[in-house]
Amino acid sequence: MNLFLIIFRKEVRSFFTSPLFFLMGFVATVLFSISFIMGIQNFSTLLANPMYHLGTNPQQLNIHYAVFLQHLSLVNLLFIFFTPALAMRLLAEEKKNHSFELLMTSPVTSWQIVVSKYFSLLSVLLAIEVVAFIYILLTTKMFEFQILPTVLTGVGILMIGAVYASMSLFASSLTNNTMIAFIIGIVLNLIIWILGGLSEFVDHEIYKKVLEQVSVSQHLQLLVDGVFKTSTIIFFLSVCFFFCFLAERVIESSRWRSL
Repeated sequence: MNLFLIIFRKEVRSFFTSPLFFLMGFVATVLFSISFIMGIQNFSTLLANPMYHLGTNPQQLNIHYAVFLQHLSLVNLLFIFFTPALAMRLLAEEKKNHSFELLMTSPVTSWQIVVSKYFSLLSVLLAIEVVAFIYILLTTKMFEFQILPTVLTGVGILMIGAVYASMSLFASSLTNNTMIAFIIGIVLNLIIWILGGLSEFVDHEIYKKVLEQVSVSQHLQLLVDGVFKTSTIIFFLSVCFFFCFLAERVIESSRWRSL
């Protein structure tokens, strides 16, 4: 456990002091500010003009759907691209700088390496989402609303971020080229996100149900609607474990080759 904490603290310190993190934080803050202010302005205009209510989708009169959901969807979009950029330095860059060989000869298991680096990556994603939620909390001074559906949506976005993190870490373990790791990570993230949309184009009932079950968007929609299911948690944890396991296998094979 001590070795896990040592690696975890090292990676977290490295993340939060890196120029890349500050650049991402700046970009995220600018996009959050623009998107959220525009969403609040449009929502306020809609509420202030009863004539606009005619023919309007009832969800557009709910701040959770009209503003917060769009705001958190931007978090998901940023995670798709930010996570591989952060993950590429965890293993691929270490291989490139030959510090990975030193890690392989240290008395630390492959699982300790994977889990410590994985959770350090999650800590950065959590920090970004906390920034996004600050905007939502500020609106409590302006509107009255139920925060629980938004919190569940935030939990869903974070779990999707955890999936992106596991796949991006696996991508980083495959190569010593950071750009290749970055591209593979983005491709995997995009595939897992759009996979559920394919169910609309499939007529076969069994294939359709399979695609719906492995769709992160379908599971997220349940949380958006305030529905909390154990199967959703199991799904996200299973995907995260699967890709972390693949990353651990790659690292372990590298250890054996280095002997």
